[in-house]
Amino acid sequence: QVQLVESGGGLVQPGGSLRLSCAASGLTFSSALMSWYRQAPGKERELVAYIFTSGGSTDYAESVKGRFTISRDNAKNTVYLQMNSLKPEDTAVYFCKASRGGTPYWGQGTQVTVSS
Repeated sequence: QVQLVESGGGLVQPGGSLRLSCAASGLTFSSALMSWYRQAPGKERELVAYIFTSGGSTDYAESVKGRFTISRDNAKNTVYLQMNSLKPEDTAVYFCKASRGGTPYWGQGTQVTVSS
């Protein structure tokens, strides 16, 4: 059974940083495309960033480019999202997604709140 467990969310002031982690189990992590999504209240879930299997190729939503960095450690079956220069509009529930063989798997999400 595939499990994705996010952690690292919380309350942070504008301009601050957070590092999200997503630990995966039950799948061949090194072969999975890993992504971070977020969903703000009243809004649709949106793609934030993704990283290919080897970690050599990444892409980001325009709204987070230059501030967020996605990375992965295949030895630890974990994907990370380093978030810097956080803004109030980054407030959302952040979800980890694994895609393997065309099948998506989702974590339960972690809340990120950016507020003074």
